[in-house]
Amino acid sequence: MYAPPAFREDRVGVLRHAVGDIMLGALVTQTDDGPVVTHVPMLLTGPDDAMVLETHVARGNPHWRTPGQTVAIFQGPHAYASPSFYPSKAETGKVVPTWTYIVIHAHGVLTAEQDAAWLHAHVTAISDTMEAPRPAPWAVSDAPADYIANLQRGIVGLRMPLDRLEGAWKINQHKSDADRDGTARGLAASGPMGLALSHVLRAKN
Repeated sequence: MYAPPAFREDRVGVLRHAVGDIMLGALVTQTDDGPVVTHVPMLLTGPDDAMVLETHVARGNPHWRTPGQTVAIFQGPHAYASPSFYPSKAETGKVVPTWTYIVIHAHGVLTAEQDAAWLHAHVTAISDTMEAPRPAPWAVSDAPADYIANLQRGIVGLRMPLDRLEGAWKINQHKSDADRDGTARGLAASGPMGLALSHVLRAKN
């Protein structure tokens, strides 16, 4: 990942939290015939020094048959930043547009997992994670066991122990105090993703 020092994010806790918030990522595995790409929700499990991404795909998806070196890309909020956000525009005119964003890359070797007990634990964990905020969470155990077992035969698990986890937070944090404040105010008025980036930028000030 290209990330100048001002934008680079290496704190494991921050990266883990962002992956947990985003969840949906693009798995990109290089093969002799070119890259294979699948968009899937993923769980980041394990301790900080032995992190593992876990997900599953339909058995008809060929990605599970192409294990190997893989990068999982998690795209967070992103938004256009106008030169009009910056007070320095009126002072010098030396400003240009840019794009603000948060992105995380997770690298590792992808392997397939077909053990029924592992799959059941995985689908339970990912369902529990997504249902937790709901007032009356649905649980895998709410459905008939034979129904769940039959559906599980149609999926294959994917595991990727991580070699490295890296991020880029490009939100104008390198600019002057006045231009950072202008960026935060401009992003806050730019829709939900801009508002999310505005909160992150203000937290960095």
